[in-house]
Amino acid sequence: MTTSHKITPNELRATLALASIISLRMLGLFMILPVFALYAERLEGVTTTLVGVAIGIYGLTQGILQIPFGMLSDHFGRKRIITIGLLLFAMGSVIAALSTSIIGVIIGRAVQGGGAIASASLALTADLTREEHRVKAMAIIGMSIGMSFMLAMVLGPIFNHWIGVPGIFWLTAVFAIVAIAILHLIVPQPIKSSFHRDTEPVPAQFKRVLQNTQLLRLYAGVFLLHWLMTSLFIELPIALRMQLDVSLHWQVYLPVLLIAVVVMIPFIIIAEKYRHLKLVFVGAVGLLSFSQMGFIYLHQGLFGIAFMLAAFFSAFNLLESLLPSLVSRISPAESKGTAMGIYSSSQFFGAFLGGVCGGWLHHHYSMEVVFAFSAGLAVVWFFLAVTMQKPCYLTNYMLNVGALNPTQASKLSQQLLQMPGVAEAVVVIEDEIAYLKIDRRQVDQTALEKFSL
Repeated sequence: MTTSHKITPNELRATLALASIISLRMLGLFMILPVFALYAERLEGVTTTLVGVAIGIYGLTQGILQIPFGMLSDHFGRKRIITIGLLLFAMGSVIAALSTSIIGVIIGRAVQGGGAIASASLALTADLTREEHRVKAMAIIGMSIGMSFMLAMVLGPIFNHWIGVPGIFWLTAVFAIVAIAILHLIVPQPIKSSFHRDTEPVPAQFKRVLQNTQLLRLYAGVFLLHWLMTSLFIELPIALRMQLDVSLHWQVYLPVLLIAVVVMIPFIIIAEKYRHLKLVFVGAVGLLSFSQMGFIYLHQGLFGIAFMLAAFFSAFNLLESLLPSLVSRISPAESKGTAMGIYSSSQFFGAFLGGVCGGWLHHHYSMEVVFAFSAGLAVVWFFLAVTMQKPCYLTNYMLNVGALNPTQASKLSQQLLQMPGVAEAVVVIEDEIAYLKIDRRQVDQTALEKFSL
């Protein structure tokens, strides 16, 4: 392989820097999850319903604003919009840190979510990486987000013991300022910012994507997954406190998350390398359902909580990895950015409604009812998963084909479709890109690259 086909130091630096920015933001958002329900008990005007709103409200504002923020970055510059988003995130953290009422914290969390930089950050990543390395860059960012979530589960109880939840909010504001410094001191300035339909939504394609019933199943799945996660963290800190001092809750989260990672890795290999994606996916949803049912009966004992939490996080981590892969495989070649934008919004709305509904059910009924309702939702998802079509094992691939007229673009599409292993080929003239779906086991990538500039 020639040097030109390897990821360059500048591309790697940009990817790692942007991954750290997104991860710092997610770390700040998630560190309060394992401790907030307990802290909120001392806030003025608190009810369990409002605790759920405070936990999930970031999802509402982020779900509403993440696509518009990405579009604004096309017109006003990536770094400018990301900086504004991080300043909003810092402002929301300060509001939450200074608040002594649950309403104040809700406002702060809503402003935090309003700094919806994910779409703009991915667009900047696309500006700074070549087409052939785009998937690799997005994978690095995805892994960093997963690591920040797991780290937050462990660090939340530790920092709560040292500095309390207000201190965590202040620390989150510091994270935002550090992220701004990384953005302007380490992330290179792109030579040219352009629209990337592999990472950004195209409004004209929303209808097409939303009419795809297989994609709708996946959107429903990630919606329910984050509903269950947010709802769980209204109950879990309370259940754990009955068994273990709050300062020691990290001793449950750490081994449970390590077990979940160990469980996840071989199943990812089985799903992707050995092409048992649907089987592993359905099994993970089944394990998620099992964990929710188990919490109904076992939340009153430390061993039962730890066992079911290990099952939950094993399923959660596996599904967080498989769902984007499935969306990418199923979405039309030129509509990946649109499909992933709707996917991201779905997960944020799920987090919001999970918090609101979980808090309301606990307020009016009981912890057992929250777990039972969650179990019912997980079972519904299990049947959606069982009846989904078996996915094709195709990968998105892009070729920089340069300026073409309509006749040349049509001819190139036909040539590409005639190659073994190429299932879809769409040449978008204005992008100067050919968007492909390929089977890596069948396609000759060296032959494909001959069509690229």
